[in-house]
Amino acid sequence: MAIKSGFIVKMLQAGVIATALTGAVSAIAHDTDNEKLNQALHSDYRSDAAARDEYRHPAETLSFFGVEPDMTVVEIWPGGGWYTDILAAYLRDSGTFYAAHFNPNSDVAYFKRSREAFGKKMAEHPERYDQVKLSVFNPPDQYDIAPVGSADAVLTFRNAHNWYMNGGGEKRLLAAFSSFYRALKPGGVLGVVDHRLPEDRDDAEQQTSGYIKQSVIESVAKQAGFVLADTSDINANPKDTANHEKGVWTLPPSYRLGDVDRAKYQAIGESDRMTLKFVKPKK
Repeated sequence: MAIKSGFIVKMLQAGVIATALTGAVSAIAHDTDNEKLNQALHSDYRSDAAARDEYRHPAETLSFFGVEPDMTVVEIWPGGGWYTDILAAYLRDSGTFYAAHFNPNSDVAYFKRSREAFGKKMAEHPERYDQVKLSVFNPPDQYDIAPVGSADAVLTFRNAHNWYMNGGGEKRLLAAFSSFYRALKPGGVLGVVDHRLPEDRDDAEQQTSGYIKQSVIESVAKQAGFVLADTSDINANPKDTANHEKGVWTLPPSYRLGDVDRAKYQAIGESDRMTLKFVKPKK
């Protein structure tokens, strides 16, 4: 059946075709973004790291946090670069990516070694990492992770417990979250994944176990000015009791007990984790 031009004009004026076209373009863009994320996840150099995907669910986690390839994203304490490998590729063409690592001049030997190894990895593979911007996150002294108000998202994976442990407590955690707040744009997202301590357990366990209560994270984030936008069980693991001889490091991939009960801990898998999405309010 032929469609008269006058009918098309009327439909355009009514916004029907415009709405349909907008939806189609959005769907195409979303599929393109997903393809770009899939490419990053299935890069050849992730062949070993991808073994952890079943526990860490990077595609679902980044989608939950709303990370898009044209965003400015800060990853806090990337360690060896497990998530960096994904984010650097995903954001390479149209986004900006800051890796806020340890102070290269730290007095802590582990911090210094880790930062040197990360820098070496970046330098040896410019085809992957030459667009990565290195910054420093070194509480309680340095928090300049990115220019103030520049980031669309700040992401931290299994780090918040470190700032709480060893006497840091909520004070140091608040200082960290406040720095994330400063770096974010209004409306920007703070994504937190961490080992979850059951709420009915003794608070003192947070000092040594590597686990931290979700209520503590939520409380400190609120104090820093964030609003809790959503929570997810993407990275939950009901097999994990959060009660192990060597804390969370008893489980894979650390296996602090070596071969002792290794099969048992392998069957449990990686830790039970909270996945929290906070937003810096628009004022």
